[in-house]
Amino acid sequence: MSRITPQPGIMDIELYVGGKATVEGVSDVVKLSSNENPYGCSDAAKAVHAKSGHNLHRYPSTDHSDLRVVIGEVHGLDASRIICGAGSDEILQFITQCYAGVGDEVVYTEHGFSMYPILARMVGAKPVKVAERERVVDVDAILAACTKKTKIVFIANPANPTGTMVGGNEMARLADSLPDGCILVQDGAYAEFVDGFDGGASLIESRDNVVMTRTFSKIYGLGGLRIGWGYGPQAMIDVLNRVRQPFNLSTVQLSVAEAAMRDQAFVAKCRADNARMRAWLAEALAELGVPSDTSCANFILARFVDQAEAEACDDYLKSQGLLVRRVTGYGLPNCLRITVGDEASCRRVAHAVGQFKGGAR
Repeated sequence: MSRITPQPGIMDIELYVGGKATVEGVSDVVKLSSNENPYGCSDAAKAVHAKSGHNLHRYPSTDHSDLRVVIGEVHGLDASRIICGAGSDEILQFITQCYAGVGDEVVYTEHGFSMYPILARMVGAKPVKVAERERVVDVDAILAACTKKTKIVFIANPANPTGTMVGGNEMARLADSLPDGCILVQDGAYAEFVDGFDGGASLIESRDNVVMTRTFSKIYGLGGLRIGWGYGPQAMIDVLNRVRQPFNLSTVQLSVAEAAMRDQAFVAKCRADNARMRAWLAEALAELGVPSDTSCANFILARFVDQAEAEACDDYLKSQGLLVRRVTGYGLPNCLRITVGDEASCRRVAHAVGQFKGGAR
């Protein structure tokens, strides 16, 4: 009998675990574990979704041209250099599949998105974890870790789960100092939460080794539809499109994403509401003895005295119907990542943490 074995690296992958959505025995649950938009998606996107069932028997377009044009118009980008996928995760997978393999190295930071090492192992490459400095990406540490084998450097900016950012000058220095043949991937899942931030598009215009990814899952409130996009040099996008399946996005995904992208008034309101409640929640928790770094995303990384206190607080929050995210797997055992919800949710979190801290004393 033949022995069937997976490709090298596959069995080293630890399964991704998403944020919990339910608590046994608790009915009034607020999910703050997956960085979803508490306001949902725009009314324009909902209206298009309601009508989208009329053409479910039709194949979608293979080139996503209408959506790419709208994205280009909104962000001032060349539509021919945009690629769309099933969430930004699929774009990240395309990049890894096309530019890394057995014997290569993929660099990511110690608190970086957990998909980065998974993607590296998926293609047989070696994931190389680099230390951060006080939960902020350290460009010098990354450059020191790069070798001739380094093919990709993944940087989320703003970062998940820390919420911190790297400045434009540092990102430019990183891009310009990478080894020949190495790509800098700017993961911009949370870029829209930073007013005036282009997600790194300006770096791409004058370089051939930088690509960025974006998603409709966060500020656009379309996580359930899985839509993302990427932007990069024309030569790189042409390569990525060779491994993209022709019908990787449905007609529903494409039409709803187009409507969501056009509704920038909704995006602006969500960004403003998030900034207001993020500041309020961070201050309220700090007053309770739970500090956090300045977050540029739609969550706060709350720091507790130690792992025991963080886990005890998480257990108490669950008992109150509040689901947040433990981040031990990200190398942050003393922290909880708390999505910024609407005002009522944020006040519930602050009140519950206050009760926990009071009881702990």
